[in-house]
Amino acid sequence: MDEPMNLTQIQDLIKFVAKSGVSEVEIEQKDFKITIKTPASKKEVQVIAAPAPTYAAPPPVAAAPVAAPAPAAQAAAPSADAKYITIKAPMIGTFYRAAGPGKPVFVNVGDEVKKGKPICIIEAMKLFNEIESDVEGKIVKVLVDDAKPVEYDQPLFLVDPS
Repeated sequence: MDEPMNLTQIQDLIKFVAKSGVSEVEIEQKDFKITIKTPASKKEVQVIAAPAPTYAAPPPVAAAPVAAPAPAAQAAAPSADAKYITIKAPMIGTFYRAAGPGKPVFVNVGDEVKKGKPICIIEAMKLFNEIESDVEGKIVKVLVDDAKPVEYDQPLFLVDPS
């Protein structure tokens, strides 16, 4: 790899490290270094880019507590929603329910979703990232309004897996 990683590759690496449970990944090239460490109770992402890069590094990711080996898409919810799985934002950006103005939304309350089905778009630094479901079930609640900013790990949808 002679060229620095692009933004998509960095985002994919961060997602992979978050899901895999790896404790540390370090990649160093001529003018580029990225280190991703996941200490026991929180994630730390450090991106160091060369001077005058031709791309922008992702925004800093706030350290968030990580449940032991639980999948990132599941979280303990209030008692009424305890039976539901929460789909969370994999990145910081602007949440969009449809592929564009005037286009149909990806999912509505009551729709069945399968793993790999597109459920929304998160725009980060002028890149539109199609977010796919990593769970199967029925959408019971959309937790974010269209065109609103979202934080990393913010709940987006509640899904009934039954």
